[in-house]
Parts: sequence; structure tokens; C-alpha cells
Amino acid sequence: MKTMIYKGYELSDKTIQKHIKEVFHKGGLVVFPTETVYGIGADATNPEAVKSIFKAKGRPSDNPLIVHISKVEDLALYARDIPEIAKSLMDKFWPGPLTLLFNKNEIIPKEVTGGLNTVGIRIPGLKIARDIIDISGLPICAPSANLSGKPSSTIFDHVASDFEERVDIIIDGGKTEIGLESTVLDITQPIPVMLRPGAVTKNMIERVLGYKIIDASETRIEDIPKSPGMKYAHYAPKGKMTLVDGEEKEVVEFINNEIKKHKRVRTAVIGVEEYLSQIDAEYKANLGHLNDLNEIASNIFIALRQMDQLGIEHIYMHTLPNTDLGQAIMNRLSKAASYNLVKLK
Repeated sequence: MKTMIYKGYELSDKTIQKHIKEVFHKGGLVVFPTETVYGIGADATNPEAVKSIFKAKGRPSDNPLIVHISKVEDLALYARDIPEIAKSLMDKFWPGPLTLLFNKNEIIPKEVTGGLNTVGIRIPGLKIARDIIDISGLPICAPSANLSGKPSSTIFDHVASDFEERVDIIIDGGKTEIGLESTVLDITQPIPVMLRPGAVTKNMIERVLGYKIIDASETRIEDIPKSPGMKYAHYAPKGKMTLVDGEEKEVVEFINNEIKKHKRVRTAVIGVEEYLSQIDAEYKANLGHLNDLNEIASNIFIALRQMDQLGIEHIYMHTLPNTDLGQAIMNRLSKAASYNLVKLK
């Protein structure tokens, strides 16, 4: 399959718009950026198009997909029994990195939802993404644009590496702003349940609602998951990754000792500047500074991809504060490390 590549600023071109619309309506695949990560999109009402996403990604078909729309007015076309709290959350966080889980309308096929009667829906914050949805005239299901199990893509080069010749179109929108997938909140329950943490944090949601919600984001799922990222191995580099938790001095000492043990194999450290400056490793991936979680979040998947590009066999990283945006970062890192954690305290 020949993949056409367009720049985000070219979307005003009528010929390109026509091509994008035709691809979606024929059941094809378009990879495009959002403010969170790149997504691989298809017509959410076309079961065969949805199946082609799973085929392209190598993704298990019981893992649900998120549906992207461009206008709040379209929500009722795809969701039913919309609760009162939805309006407050949408007013505050849409467009943006919050996916809300609703009971679905029949127009959304079971292929999108992993056989469930619920569907996750959001309006992306990035205008390019909303423009693509508007051009298509369709609801677009778009999981993260990465081969299943690999780190999500936040830059064009990683998308092209995974999907050139696998999809019809790739839209190059540069580096994504947030770098972590959206928060997923189940509002079909009497008390909302956070299924996946993201840039919209638990505290932010609770401030809008005025009461506590349930956090199920670290639950290990053995049955059909209600949200992407809950059941299968996610974000994992090829090398063995170990998270190290403890006081800074102890963590640095532990990682330096581990590097000496593994001196005959490629070993790398992912971390913030404050830690990396004390660690003697040939390969380091700098995520930024400890006081800038936004910068760290935007660099996580790039660093994990870099580990594979370098052929790293052992990867070490210190933990981060597990609150607010730090919770979303640690959620992804824990999955990338297959929950391999060394506690020094």
C-alpha cells in the first residue's frame, strides 16, 4: 500500500481534503496528530474499517477504541443516557484530553467497543484533529498510532516508522503537545470511575464535580477491558526496564552499581536532569527537569522509542511523584516496565 503524507498546514487544500474524505468513506486508515499522541483513524460506524485498525496495529480485538468527534452537538448521535455531570465535565475539559465513557447508541458497532455496550468519546484539543474529523463528516475511532505493545508515537518519524505502507494517509503535525494518552472517565456508574489517568487529573475532575471519584487506573484486568491500556502490555521497549524507588542518593547509587554489573551489555538510564547528572552511563535519555512534569510527560514515549533504536538491553529509571500528572506518567512507566519495581525504602 502506498502511503500519502501531508503536512498539517496543508489541510486547507481542497484536493487533500477530498482525498482524506474519500479514504475514510471507503473504509481506509488515516494517521493524524492530536494534542495527546498520534492516532490511527477510521470510520467508527464501519465495522470493516475498524477491523483494519486492529490488523494494522496487531492489536487484540477485545481492546476498545475511543471515538473522536468535533462538536458537542454530535454526542447524542453516538451516546445515550447522557448523565447530568457530563455537561460540567465537557464544559470544562472539551475540547481536550478527557475521554468520557457513555452507554453507546446502535450506530457504534461492537468492533469499536470490544463487545461492550459502552463507548469512550472525546473532542480532541488539537485543531488539526478536529479539522480532519470535520473533513471526514464521520465519527473517527482512533487508538494511538503505534504497533500494539510498543510505545505510543508522539513525533512524525515514529509514526512513519510504524505505519508507512500500512495506512492510506499520514498527517505530519510535528511533536504532540502532551505526549500521554487522554484520561478515561467512566460516567455510566453512580460514582465516576477513572480508568486511565492523563493530563486531566483526578484532582481536576473532583474539583469540577465537587466530590471524590473512584480510581481504577491500576486495576489488572483479566476480562474484557472498558478502556484502552487496561489489559495488555503497553508502551514496552524491547529491553528489560526496571523502575527504582527510593531517596535520590540511594537510587543514584543503586543505578550506578547496576550499570557496572551490566557493563558488557547495552545499558541505559531514562530520567530527569537532576538524577542523570549523577549517573555514569554511556546511554542516557533526558526527560527534562524534575519540576516540569509537562516536559517529562511529553518526552516519555520518545525516550522509550530511543531505547529500541539504540538496542538497549537493560533500562533503569527512577520513580516520580505519583500525584496529579505524575500519576499518569507513572502509570505508563509501570506498564512499560511490566511493573518491575525495586524499592529501596
